[in-house]
Amino acid sequence: MHSSRFLLPLMLLSLLGGCASLEQRFDKTRSDTTIAIPVRWDAPTPTSAALAPDELARWWTRLADPTLDTLVATALNNAPDIRSAQAKLRQSRAAQALAVANLAPSLDASASSTRALTGLAAGGSGTPQTLHAAGFDASWEPSIFGGLRDAAAGARADADAMAASLAATQVSLAAEVATQYVTLRASQRRLAIAQANVISQDETLQIAVWREMAGLVTALDVEQARTNLAQTRATIPSLESSRAGAEHRLALLTGQPPATLRQRLAIPAALPEVPTDIAVGIPTDTLRQRPDVQAAELTLKAEIARSMQREADRLPSLSLSGSFGWQATGIDALTGGTSAVRSLAASLAGNLFDGGRIRSRLAAQRAVEEQALIAWEKSLLTALEDVENALTSYRVGRTRVDARRQAADAAGKAAQLARTQYQAGIADFQKVLETERTRLSAEDSLASAEADLLNAVVQLYKALGGGWQTSQDSSDRPS
Repeated sequence: MHSSRFLLPLMLLSLLGGCASLEQRFDKTRSDTTIAIPVRWDAPTPTSAALAPDELARWWTRLADPTLDTLVATALNNAPDIRSAQAKLRQSRAAQALAVANLAPSLDASASSTRALTGLAAGGSGTPQTLHAAGFDASWEPSIFGGLRDAAAGARADADAMAASLAATQVSLAAEVATQYVTLRASQRRLAIAQANVISQDETLQIAVWREMAGLVTALDVEQARTNLAQTRATIPSLESSRAGAEHRLALLTGQPPATLRQRLAIPAALPEVPTDIAVGIPTDTLRQRPDVQAAELTLKAEIARSMQREADRLPSLSLSGSFGWQATGIDALTGGTSAVRSLAASLAGNLFDGGRIRSRLAAQRAVEEQALIAWEKSLLTALEDVENALTSYRVGRTRVDARRQAADAAGKAAQLARTQYQAGIADFQKVLETERTRLSAEDSLASAEADLLNAVVQLYKALGGGWQTSQDSSDRPS
């Protein structure tokens, strides 16, 4: 066999096969997009400096709430969504390893012993003989036109996209934990406001009762006071339900049964602090940091690789095989030079006619690639929209909190003054009712506005792509 004369040229052709690399196709596809990335944000920004990597990765620590820090850390370790994403990443990396393994030759070892009769004649008996064999078989399919290499590149991009998806899950999880925690603390504060107003309105009711007993007012004042008190008490159950719902949601997010966090979160606490400044950076920084954008981009890369693989299917494929072993009638003779057998073969095969199957598969894959391109472009636009909306909510939220705080202070003073004047007989009871309702509404609105501002901060950090970092365990971190 003299096949070895053409093995070297074929191997070189395999290494040099393919007219354009995946990276070239990928870069060209991205450069052809019509989306123009702005150089700055349209909405006013708190600051223009770039975010420090550690600050963005652990943004919740800027809210200065140790309980929140613990909840987020627990969720990132135990949440079912995180564990599921980690398992999907391991699956994707195993598929990548399989695709890479397909590029390498395979080598098998075998041994056999066969008992047979030789020299058989008509009506006679043959001579029993045992044939022993041992050897190695090797096979390899060089990727002359890049089909297997493109499949391996696509699997690698899939694994990287899954790693980015894990990071996106972490981003969403951290933001969801913070949002639910803010909801819980806001519900506790609104509940405390309602309960304080119940106490105040109960005192007003007692004043109205005493004045009626003294003949200074009619029963109308008493019934109006009782109605006002009952309406305020009616708001308490919904606030308790909101608090319990946030508590149960936090337990789920941290991978625990619903009642696990009850004792830890039962004592009311203040809302987390709003950072005095937030460094937003520029749009290109956000698009580089957002893991969902990275995942969409890597998915596009994987689909381009699969399109290239389908293109290679139209071209011939080369297969190389060889074997080396020994055959002898005695085990001792297997080691002798005369028992050695060897073979080497190469085959080149290509499709002549398949009714258009390969062409149809290529057309379908190119349509999938186009969908991935559109999804990537949409991820860019969505990221920009998220930041613009969050910046607007943050700016409006600060203005609203300042106005609500002034209104709550004024309403509290007005309610106290009206009750004092009514007790002294120089103001009618309707003024007392109006000011008490206004105070309750103003204080509740302030608490809601402060919670909305905190949620705007959370959404801004989420929109910027904060909540994950590359210093995680190598088995699960994004590549």
